[in-house]
Amino acid sequence: MSTHARLLAEALSARTDEDLAALFARREVRPENGWNDFFDAAEGLLDAASLARILPRLTRAEAVALSRAANGADPGDAANALRDLALLSPSGGSVPPPVAAAVAGREVPEPAPTAPAVPVPADESSSASAAERAFTTVATLADALLLAEEAPLALLAGGTVGLSEKRRLVERGLPDAVPLLDDLLALGSEAGLLRPVERTLSLADEGAAWLRLPGPARWAQLVAGFRAALPPALRTAEGGWIRLECWPGEHPWDPAWAAKAASLARQARLLGLVADQDAGSGADSGAGISEMPWAAAARRGEDPDPAALAPFVPAEVDRIFLQNDLTAIAPGPLLPALDLRLRGMAARESASQASSYRFTADSLTSALSAGERAESIIAFLEEISLTGVPQPLRYLLSQSAARHGQVQVGTDPETGRTRIRSGDVHLLDAIGVDQALRPLGLIPEDDSLTTRVNRDTVFWALTDEHYPAALVDRQGGVERPSRTHATAPVAEEPAEVRYAPLIARLRDARGTDADAAWLERELEHAARQRAVLAVAVAMPDGSTRELVLEVTGFGGGRLRGRDRAGDVERTLPIRSILSTRAVEEPGS
Repeated sequence: MSTHARLLAEALSARTDEDLAALFARREVRPENGWNDFFDAAEGLLDAASLARILPRLTRAEAVALSRAANGADPGDAANALRDLALLSPSGGSVPPPVAAAVAGREVPEPAPTAPAVPVPADESSSASAAERAFTTVATLADALLLAEEAPLALLAGGTVGLSEKRRLVERGLPDAVPLLDDLLALGSEAGLLRPVERTLSLADEGAAWLRLPGPARWAQLVAGFRAALPPALRTAEGGWIRLECWPGEHPWDPAWAAKAASLARQARLLGLVADQDAGSGADSGAGISEMPWAAAARRGEDPDPAALAPFVPAEVDRIFLQNDLTAIAPGPLLPALDLRLRGMAARESASQASSYRFTADSLTSALSAGERAESIIAFLEEISLTGVPQPLRYLLSQSAARHGQVQVGTDPETGRTRIRSGDVHLLDAIGVDQALRPLGLIPEDDSLTTRVNRDTVFWALTDEHYPAALVDRQGGVERPSRTHATAPVAEEPAEVRYAPLIARLRDARGTDADAAWLERELEHAARQRAVLAVAVAMPDGSTRELVLEVTGFGGGRLRGRDRAGDVERTLPIRSILSTRAVEEPGS
């Protein structure tokens, strides 16, 4: 044990519980840590592994200040922040030796060229391009959310979506670019629209609600989520973000930060916050990164304002043209709520400022399975169609309605197993041998199929394979199905609550005599290391004698060791020991 560890232990014991909790959270201390007293805590915080975790988390200002202090210079304004992190001595600006050793050899790269205090306004051409990009991002993310609602995206062990899932997204019309898909899914997660659940990325309740918002409101929510998820080093005191030119250098000792900062800059570009040529390129040696008119409010910490974006994006429409070839044409971007319902009954064939949709027997069957009725479909189409509902579409709908419900999915009240029934024996046989349904483990039983898989999963599996399935209750009545969305996770307990047991244990172990506690700590440490100590001992006649001992044991209030001078074993009561100091071994 060293003097700097003792000073830190005493400083820790003087902190409030709230300050200790904040320190432990920032230093990533495990709440179930086995520390028994503040001396343990001091040793743990000065441990090389703990320092290796915190140094990459330091901001540029903190890293510069710590480097200056390690070289004997004044750390400046960041000194208090470093003391709060237990990286500077409790008093003064000196650096404890373990911290100095961890910082040695680390350099802080030069900062980016100074950018203008006020971001450069983008020109009209750049603004139009950024607006189009933001419009496309919102629409593409909506497609990804709908696919996640159909089937959650499987996550790899590292928490990222695998290539097989990305191929599925590409096959369903999303861009064939892995980094772009990663950034899109990150935007959805940051805004709380997608949520990880048991190694899958699922549509959240907030995502289902977002899908029904108008386009400008969708964009504003994405920007708010993006801003809220930015690391603290990139945020301003007002709640906005610092200049993008500064992002790449804000964590100079984190080897993964360059890739993280580049990803965040690409996300800012996807949201249309910065010009196309600027995002991801770091600081420009000239005028700096240009800013879109609609980005200023969010950067300052205010609510994102889509009003400035509206003139640059196509206006949403609420009417379509229905044609005799069973297609629907939207003369502009369809209002999201209308688009969502229309896509529940027709397959979208093209997506742009004017989208096209095609009605098929399968698409109408899926709509009926999802709870629509023939009457509700006709009423909806008549409300939004500028050309009425053509006769071929009415005929196809009547055929689909007549066929719907031939497959019924319910729960057997006696066994609790899911049971599939159908009056069409051939249809039931087809389901039983369908390779796509093998994971359900369907077993023929009398005039039905049974499985242990819950009925909702079975129903959606049949519907996805375009079987005319209907969900029925225990009495045989048809139910309106609903896809399950990921609910909000339980909020993490505040740091004060998480670390309360650990802090209480540290305080309970604190004795009234700090010097005695420290002495016992040193002796225990010396015994473990079999160190050589010069021990000052109070003699019965009131004098003091110094013994050089090779410590061999400690316990029961006594210190045991071999006296180097007399080559004899000695046992000393701890109450007689006044002080100790380490003795350097020759050649060490």
